[in-house]
Amino acid sequence: MLRTQFVPLLSRCALPLCGALLCASLVTAADDGMQQGTPDLKHAGPLAFGPNGILLVGDSRSAAVYAIDTGDHTGAANEAEVNIEGINKKIAAMIGSAAEDTVINDMVVNPSSGSIYLSVARGRGPSATPIIFKADSKGNVSEVNMKDVRFSKAELASAPESGRDRKGRNPRLSSITDIQFDGGKVIVAGLSNEEFASKLRVFDFPFTGQSEPSTSIEVYHGAHGRLETASPVRTFITYEDTVLAAYTCTPLVTIPVEDLDGKKVMGKTVAELGNRNHPLDMIIYKKGDQDYLLIANNARGVMKLKISAEEFDSVEAIRSRVGGGGTAGIPYETLPQFEDVVQLDRLGEDHAVMLIDHSTGDVDLKTVALP
Repeated sequence: MLRTQFVPLLSRCALPLCGALLCASLVTAADDGMQQGTPDLKHAGPLAFGPNGILLVGDSRSAAVYAIDTGDHTGAANEAEVNIEGINKKIAAMIGSAAEDTVINDMVVNPSSGSIYLSVARGRGPSATPIIFKADSKGNVSEVNMKDVRFSKAELASAPESGRDRKGRNPRLSSITDIQFDGGKVIVAGLSNEEFASKLRVFDFPFTGQSEPSTSIEVYHGAHGRLETASPVRTFITYEDTVLAAYTCTPLVTIPVEDLDGKKVMGKTVAELGNRNHPLDMIIYKKGDQDYLLIANNARGVMKLKISAEEFDSVEAIRSRVGGGGTAGIPYETLPQFEDVVQLDRLGEDHAVMLIDHSTGDVDLKTVALP
């Protein structure tokens, strides 16, 4: 669900006897920390793309993030258009599963090619099999090879153990709720086993194997009327050196990226978008001189907000209860033309691709013009 531009990892090669392609290969092998083999994925959850077709996969059961070289560099996102009806049923047929037992967990665009990647679970519960699929602009859907690939792994410290909390939920499954790549860093949202459980973890990329800064996040939850440290960020993106994080019920919070230094930080609640709903995904785009934020939501459709760094700085933080399902702070409008959207990502400069989960049981991929 990455929304930022990526800076290639490879530096220019000055060795006169080394051909350009061979040189790039040698530098990559030396610098990116990857090994050849088969990632031991236990769960395929949140996805993001790093530079040069590197797919980041959140595995909450293993409490780890995998970086996988897809080798997918051909194409142009600005020229791509992906429209596939019933993609869940196509995938189910390919893996010999029933559609109702084939769960698409996340969807992300590869900015290097315009292809769409999906994290899928074959089956439900702890025994579900994780699989990654790719969809291209010609409507082809294929399983991504995970055998004998180049990959690396970053493990999360202090992840919650598998079990049941007082509400019957397994906190381990929220150890990774979203991932973003930003300026050579991999930022991971989720829970820890610590008292202040809500975390934003930051890994250097390429992964170094060293412990990551794990910052505890405290927010004021307008709909709940209290400070919270145990509710995880559900979805986030980075914008102008700031994390924009959305929580259930639905505060929108800003956190400076520079504050993610391993300590505790108080986020600034800049909007309360109403209770009894769950944010699912978000993107940022520009039209003219105005930046916009789109948030897919399970109960209120797709929300559109006008945003700017200046407004985030100047808007008064929400510090008192917003009752009765009300809203406060930065306003939004609901876009009625988009229904049942569960995931979205930028596809080039002017379009987005949406994963639409219909009440009929069909899940479609659809390319739309940015509103």
